[in-house]
Amino acid sequence: MCLCKERKPKVRKPRDKRGKQGEHLNMGGWTGRSPKTKFQERKEDMGKKQELLKLRKGETGSNQRKGFGEQNLGGVGLGEAIVVKEASKEAPKIQEGSRRLCGVRPQFAVDKFLKRSEESCSDPNMAKTTEPQEIKARFIDRQHCDGYLAFGFSWTGDATCLVSECLICREKLSKAAVVPKKCDEPLTAALPHSSCSSSSVMSGSYVPGYAKLNKRGGAGGWSPLDSDHYQWLQMDFGNRKQVTAVATQGRYSSSDWVTQYRLLYSDKGRNWKPYHQDGNIWAFAGNTNSDGVVRHDLQHPIIARYVRLVPLDWNGEGHIGLRMEVFGCPYWADVINFDGYSPLSYMFRNKKMKTLKDIISLKFKTSENEGVIFHGEGQQGDYVTLEIKKAKLVLRVNLGSNQHSSINGDTSVTTGSLLDDHHWHSVIIERYGRNINFTLDRETQHFRTNGEFDHLDLDYELSFGGMPFSGKPSFNGKNFKGCMESINYNGINITDLARRGKLDTSKVGNLSFSCVESRAIPVFFNSSSYLLLPGHMNQDLFSVSFMFRTWNPNSLLLFSKFAPGYGMVEIDLSDGKVSINISINQTKMNSIEMSAGFGLNDGQWHTIQFYAKENSAILTIDGDDASAVRTNSSMQIKTGDSYFFGGYPGLLNNTKPSLSRRSFQGCMQLLHVDDQLADLHAVEQGKLGQFTNVNIDMCAIIDRCLPNHCEHGGRCTQTWDSFKCNCEGTGYSGATCHNSMYEQSCEAYKHLGKTSDNYRIDPDGSGPLGPFKVYCNMTEDKVWTTLYHDMAQQRTISGSTPMKPAVVKLNYSTSLNQISAVTKSAEYCEQYVSYFCRMSRLLNTPAGNPYTWWIGRGNEKHYYWGGSSPGIQKCACGIERNCTNPKYYCNCDADAKQWRKDTGLLAYKNHLPVSQVLVGDTSRSGSEAKLAVGPLRCQGDRNYWNAASFNTPSSYLHFSTFHGETSADISFYFKTSVPYGVFLENLGNTDFIRLELKSPTDVTFSFDVGNGPEELTVRSPNPLNDDQWHRVIAERNVKEASLQVDLLRRDFRKAPTQGHTRLELYSQLYVGAAGGQRGYLGCIRSLKMNGVTLDLEERAKITPGVKPGCSGHCTSYGMYCRNGGKCVEKYNGYSCDCMQTAYDGPFCTKDVGGFFEAGTWIRYNFQSSMDILKDVKSSSQPANSNLTLTKEDLVFSFSTTNTPSILLYISTYSPDYMAVILKHNGSLQIRYNLGGTKEPYRIDLNHRNLANGQPHSVNISRHGKELRLQLDHYPAVPYSMPATTDIKFNSLKTLFLGRVVEIGNIDQEVQKYNTPGFVGCLSRVQFNKIAPLKAALRPSTSSPVSVQGEFVESNCGASPLTISPMPAATDPWHFGSASAEFPYNEESTITDGVNRNSAIIGGVIAVVIFTILCTLVFLIRYMFRHKGTYHTNEAKGAESAENADAAIMNNDPNFTETIDESKKEWFI
Repeated sequence: MCLCKERKPKVRKPRDKRGKQGEHLNMGGWTGRSPKTKFQERKEDMGKKQELLKLRKGETGSNQRKGFGEQNLGGVGLGEAIVVKEASKEAPKIQEGSRRLCGVRPQFAVDKFLKRSEESCSDPNMAKTTEPQEIKARFIDRQHCDGYLAFGFSWTGDATCLVSECLICREKLSKAAVVPKKCDEPLTAALPHSSCSSSSVMSGSYVPGYAKLNKRGGAGGWSPLDSDHYQWLQMDFGNRKQVTAVATQGRYSSSDWVTQYRLLYSDKGRNWKPYHQDGNIWAFAGNTNSDGVVRHDLQHPIIARYVRLVPLDWNGEGHIGLRMEVFGCPYWADVINFDGYSPLSYMFRNKKMKTLKDIISLKFKTSENEGVIFHGEGQQGDYVTLEIKKAKLVLRVNLGSNQHSSINGDTSVTTGSLLDDHHWHSVIIERYGRNINFTLDRETQHFRTNGEFDHLDLDYELSFGGMPFSGKPSFNGKNFKGCMESINYNGINITDLARRGKLDTSKVGNLSFSCVESRAIPVFFNSSSYLLLPGHMNQDLFSVSFMFRTWNPNSLLLFSKFAPGYGMVEIDLSDGKVSINISINQTKMNSIEMSAGFGLNDGQWHTIQFYAKENSAILTIDGDDASAVRTNSSMQIKTGDSYFFGGYPGLLNNTKPSLSRRSFQGCMQLLHVDDQLADLHAVEQGKLGQFTNVNIDMCAIIDRCLPNHCEHGGRCTQTWDSFKCNCEGTGYSGATCHNSMYEQSCEAYKHLGKTSDNYRIDPDGSGPLGPFKVYCNMTEDKVWTTLYHDMAQQRTISGSTPMKPAVVKLNYSTSLNQISAVTKSAEYCEQYVSYFCRMSRLLNTPAGNPYTWWIGRGNEKHYYWGGSSPGIQKCACGIERNCTNPKYYCNCDADAKQWRKDTGLLAYKNHLPVSQVLVGDTSRSGSEAKLAVGPLRCQGDRNYWNAASFNTPSSYLHFSTFHGETSADISFYFKTSVPYGVFLENLGNTDFIRLELKSPTDVTFSFDVGNGPEELTVRSPNPLNDDQWHRVIAERNVKEASLQVDLLRRDFRKAPTQGHTRLELYSQLYVGAAGGQRGYLGCIRSLKMNGVTLDLEERAKITPGVKPGCSGHCTSYGMYCRNGGKCVEKYNGYSCDCMQTAYDGPFCTKDVGGFFEAGTWIRYNFQSSMDILKDVKSSSQPANSNLTLTKEDLVFSFSTTNTPSILLYISTYSPDYMAVILKHNGSLQIRYNLGGTKEPYRIDLNHRNLANGQPHSVNISRHGKELRLQLDHYPAVPYSMPATTDIKFNSLKTLFLGRVVEIGNIDQEVQKYNTPGFVGCLSRVQFNKIAPLKAALRPSTSSPVSVQGEFVESNCGASPLTISPMPAATDPWHFGSASAEFPYNEESTITDGVNRNSAIIGGVIAVVIFTILCTLVFLIRYMFRHKGTYHTNEAKGAESAENADAAIMNNDPNFTETIDESKKEWFI
């Protein structure tokens, strides 16, 4: 409602913040006398106003009204909706929609329009200017304000109305709603023939006056003399209008019509501006026949007096023929012309202005690239300045700075580009406290000022067009030269006050209220154009100067051939600098080259002046004489008669310019030849020179980097046709730096097979949050994300009191918004806190005020400690009821003189992280505290596993409309067994977006942004309906569209250079089946759209046919469980069970091994693990066999420098055994005794020494009589046992590692290698499903393993096997038959010519050095060892036995019962 807030009928004098009566905060609008008096005056004058309105309507008979246009507080088109924000009790927040103070789109009912309420407004100036007699005078003077009342409104202390001076039609005002009239009147239908003009006419029957829509006069429309691209049809409305639509027809009943055209507009009939849409000069689609009407509603209205339609294409079987209509409504606004010499000042009545909220709006146009538009400042350092710098708009605001502290309120924001084009630009600045909306030409920037103050304090005046006369300006800026209109400051119409003489203009120079046009006539060149200007022949002085602007770094600016025999001159733009090449025929020197300037392809106007005469030339850029380039080279100058600007026609083959230069694309103006300004209007009329594909009196340069489509800080560079984004260092990739290069969480990294490490994550993907570094701890069943801060492990606190607590701030390596993204998606978060105290109370329980508290997310104070919960003022001991003093809920609250501590985990994630801790009880004598806060740790990622299962073909989930107008990305995982289905779809009127499984192998991404449907397809070589997870990533932006599935080749499509770029959707977003589409059956997970994860699970809970979650993760991710690990299905993912492997870690890839000191051995009892082995028995075994095997697999790795030793030995209750022996020479021997032969079966690997300190892996596999042996990276070699060998490995008893300590007969060949025992490393030992080393290091209560001696966990025996397999030609293990023996010949020579003895000597020296180093290592280990614990199995009676081995054999012959003791040893 266009009303201020009503109050009860009680008269009060307004108070300001100091409580002084009679003064009111000046925010613009009415003020001065009491509200009651003002209200009574308006009521008394209503009769006079109504009479005046009737009189005016009778005089004009029109139905026009004056008001405020969209983003324009001083000018409005006829019929626009007069929008007034309704008063509210609270100060309104600045939103994008609020900038349309009296805009055109929203429609509000206006009732009780005469009720001004009982409130005073703020500015006596406005009270004077809006008295009834003033309104009367204004209505009489103006021709566009028939039958309308003006009412002034303003912000008051209660933050009432957001508008000022709403001008409302009296006829339609009542207690009923006012229905706004649409701005859609035909503007050309009533125009006389004299207002219509054209480039040419075919004859008198085809004149432009007949080009009226649906008219048949003359020949039925306009047709030019020639049908080419230089024709145009122009309409003059007589005064400025607001244009909202255009419609066209062909010439009546003919074959002449236009199929495509361009729309130009202007205020003065020159300096034309093409209509822009979607960042391009827009080409409208025309007609397909002569009589059909094609109408286009403009995406944004334009204000113009002249409209010109330029045909681009027409019916090929006819000629250009046209009838047209332009729709809109009248427009009026006060205009002030500034000559650049003096500003216009608005003086504050109260000398000082203190505002919390401001709205400043205006329109300007200028041909200068610098100038102060307005400026205001205060003596306290506050200021606000809007100025043009390098043709960009800069807003500078300071709400207060403190020179004696760190408060700095200086804030500067830049927007816009190419603002010196002498076209109107609209500016709105809305401020509420420190929040500012800065809008230029419908593009809004939202920002918050620096500092801590909210009010703007200005003194004396606000100056427009330059710096103020009074006060001491803080800035030196050039005065503005150009035009402004509709200047409004907090509801005060400055332009209207100036026009009516209400402002002091004595210090203003030549103030005028009509806009003076620039004398410069621009010329627009494209890639295939040139302009030829004539010159004076045979002059001794070559003189040219001109201004140009372009984005291209390389192009031809000017070419001219001198008089015959004197050469030619070429002026180029080369890599952004001006380069001149003068070819001379008279001298021995072939050419003279000059260059100057740099970065001249920046879109700004630059001036070139070049003079050349006999033996002298000078080049000046931008009038900088100090940097001018001169040459005194020998040359003779005789000018020619032709000067080609921007290109060359190619007619003179013998004088072509350099082919390396492109034709110029850009604008030129003020072209001087022979010191004479070229008459470009004469050129346009064909009276002077000639041109091709040149537009005169128009500069259609476009800044393609505005708005900047390069996201996330990407740097935009451009040429004339396109832009490019440099994403280096941003963490994002893609055509617009939209796609994050990092995964969304540690959970995602884990499921790519990554291990624990530091990673960068990006929780919102393409959203505004940047990537940041975290530590990912991948455990067997969970994934932890850790975020660190800068606080030391423990900080001592002293000298703090409750009134002045010590503040401990924690600065995290990431922003709080980034941390919040982690905690929001996490399943659980925790942060450890500890408080060590001595006479320092913590929470002051049970009933006191806390002495210590912490601040978490949202700057909220929390009075609970680790181990407790929100709202419970306790510590962990208070929750568990085990405090040292049961009277208190915290150990430290007992105020004991001894050291106490309260520690625990803060686990309410919505309060985390801890940002500050305040400690307030360490000032007493003997009081001391030590504080520690751990890093923030979060587990899981709910977004990554957020899934839904679609169980019926008609099931779907719906969400709000997807907003991805210029940039959209969609990513998700799917799993299905059906051959087709729609994943998601969102529709608009004609626009749409859809992702679909079109066939078992094809995924398609289809969309339409108004240029016709596009479809991208990725085809997989394998079916995608394999019930495994597949990832889909689709993206569309103004540059391109792309689709990727898994790691398949990406399909992409470039966007058209001309066309629509905005995706406009209106329907709901459907996930799953949509109307008329094929339904989807299966699962969709982790659906993200523009960085926002859609909560599929929550929506699925309330949707029939859809279930939350999805099972079957192991089908896709089970491959990551390595080395025999078992994939375990979880609701939100999976985990790897490594229990029956020799590995640990989240993917069963971490080797488990240990270091054996001298005398250390491990025994594993098979009898206790009988159940484990049952599943690996042969199916052919008798049911009553006792741990008898027909096949076994043995894998392990080792490293040692000691020989001989027994690496592994398996004993049985029968003579059968298996042994892996390291012989004296370091070679490996495998022995099998299965019975049936006199001697055990042996395999000797004598080809090299394996006791070299390097890790070696051994893989032995037996199935019946067939063996396969693989050593390290060599290929596996098969062996066959003798035919008489038994295939059964009978009655397994014990597995030994490092040494054999067994009762009974042991093969003497084995026994001789049993002393002194294995010294070195064994790792990942696995025999079938048994991992004896892992069982020794991870003991359980019923563990079948025993350890004797010192055994330390280590991976020193691990073999990563990173060496690739050797080729067969050089592989000593590669033979034609399996029965071949390994080559071993000490007398053989090395193929490269090196003597074998030399190699042996070198090897001996290397072994000696290695032995010395190992000895030093063991000595260091002995000297600097640490204390540890291990388990040993020592038999009873060890004290009386000669050694430990004898004690075991004497007292425990069956090796089945042992005593498990915890024995502490010193080791590292």
